[in-house]
Amino acid sequence: MDVFEPAKLGPLTLRNRIIKAATFEGMTRNALVSDDLIAFHRAHAAGGAAMTTVAYCAVAPEGRTERRQIWMRPDALPGLRRLTDAVHAEGAAASAQIGHAGPVANSKSNRLPALAPSAAFNPQALAMTRRATTADIQRITAAHATAARLAAEAGFDAVEIHLGHNYFASAFLSPRLNKRDDEYGGPLPNRAKVALAAARAVRDAVGDRIAILAKLNMDDGVRGGLTIEESLQVAQWLEHDGSLDALELTAGSSLLNPMYLFRGDAPIHEFAANFKQPARLGIKLAGERFIRAYPYQEAYLLDSARRFRATLKTPLILLGGISQRATMDLAMDEGFAFVAMARALLREPDLVNRLRTDPATRSLCVHCNKCMPTIYTGTRCVLT
Repeated sequence: MDVFEPAKLGPLTLRNRIIKAATFEGMTRNALVSDDLIAFHRAHAAGGAAMTTVAYCAVAPEGRTERRQIWMRPDALPGLRRLTDAVHAEGAAASAQIGHAGPVANSKSNRLPALAPSAAFNPQALAMTRRATTADIQRITAAHATAARLAAEAGFDAVEIHLGHNYFASAFLSPRLNKRDDEYGGPLPNRAKVALAAARAVRDAVGDRIAILAKLNMDDGVRGGLTIEESLQVAQWLEHDGSLDALELTAGSSLLNPMYLFRGDAPIHEFAANFKQPARLGIKLAGERFIRAYPYQEAYLLDSARRFRATLKTPLILLGGISQRATMDLAMDEGFAFVAMARALLREPDLVNRLRTDPATRSLCVHCNKCMPTIYTGTRCVLT
């Protein structure tokens, strides 16, 4: 396959096989679309990506990691429609990442309880999470369906269901975070019910009107978390259910080990600068325990993703360390349907166009990860 040839994704035909991955933009003041957010995604669409992913569209107000994030409701639709129109005008498709942050939500910022499989201390909010009731789980499942319908109404071509990074569904999958002894805890079939139900609810809500993707952890990157063997089984269940058009493979825990996904430098001091004392001092002194540095290499999730490619027929999206044409070609040769890029496109939104015209183009991203703390003021590369 040629990464720059048109490709089918469910009911869509994308102009190439390169997706702008979800990166929280920090541009949604009042939990609504801003002109800055539209300009951000327009730039990635104009830069050549086949589809750009809006992150993050919570399915419920308590499902935001902080209160400025969009949550899917009728009031958000006019702005989202302006955004999708802008992306379409540049020839690209638009995807909405929908989900519930669960224990990753900042309850103090949201002024609502953070829901989790089991009550636990959230070090980011310095508060306890609340154990989700069966009614909470059912409400959140239904909210995924509502969010998908609203996304379709707003002109999105796809939704990406967030089943990773120890957000709500991912936290239920994790033996470390899920200590329940009811029908949602214990053995993997029970722990997978939330993720499977969310995907099925979305499919039942929108049918084949838009493409349905999911972002799934291959492993949590923490002791006692979801393992790759368990994730493979969950992926097989999702495939058997037929609720997804593609699966994006990810890793790591936003709650416990965020750099396991990102790799490269750990910008501890830059993160600390966004907090007031004494939190700032605490991050500087103890940040290495949470913001751990992992060495960067191209396609650093490929070895794990190969196990999924060998097992599944579902189209797979390779994520993690993709910034060169040779890496894209390797992914295509190994049977991945799409590749997803994030940090490299923050540095150079037009990188996809330049890779198409000159395959020898080298990304300017140095994987310093100093873009990550900019989520508090508007996500961007600090080196441009």
